[in-house]
Amino acid sequence: MNREMTNRIRFIIEDLLPPVLKDSSLFLWAAKRVWGEHIVHLAEFRARAPFLTDEEYAELYRNHPRVHAGTDNSKACIDRICQSIVGESVCDVGCGTGALLTSVRNTNPGLARLTGVDFVIDDAAALPGIEYVAAKIEALPFATGEFDTVVCTHVIEHLLDYRQAIQELRRIARKRLIIVVPREREYRYTFNPHFNFFPYLHSFLRAMYPIPKSYQCVDIGRDIYYCEDRQSTL
Repeated sequence: MNREMTNRIRFIIEDLLPPVLKDSSLFLWAAKRVWGEHIVHLAEFRARAPFLTDEEYAELYRNHPRVHAGTDNSKACIDRICQSIVGESVCDVGCGTGALLTSVRNTNPGLARLTGVDFVIDDAAALPGIEYVAAKIEALPFATGEFDTVVCTHVIEHLLDYRQAIQELRRIARKRLIIVVPREREYRYTFNPHFNFFPYLHSFLRAMYPIPKSYQCVDIGRDIYYCEDRQSTL
């Protein structure tokens, strides 16, 4: 299933179903028909967010089924990201399988360095010209301003300390920072292990405070695309 399809499903579940139904035992019963007891584990995971150990966090993600093949990004978001790359070095934080980096490399053949970062890189495809680093986003092992463009898609919504993560992304980005998050609402039972929810563009802009002079924040098919120029913060 691709991102475009799941965004259509999310529209029905998140925006058309009333909250009283979404949080009900009836919805839970229906959701169990699709994902079994995992839907309960996800609800408990969010409820216990402030108290989770690193081992519990990693265990859920190891057992969480992959919904999208290759990437969580829609084609429209991938195209926008590839067109927004500046400079000669790119770091994709939360790279997953490396699918986005592959698209970036194919559309920007002059890049000198492509780096993918994830806390587990076992799923990353071994491709020529792309290096992978296992690390947590809250403490990235790179120098300040080490990459011209830093990209982070579908990661911020998973992090308890997302402000520290944003601070780290800004620290290692020399020219441009690009972030993509889903535009979604929080309910008790969802199919994603998300901690943070951004139903509107201004909801996400609050998370990015302080906002630099040069930035973009737009809705791309139920995903929020945010891009800021780091030079404008100097």
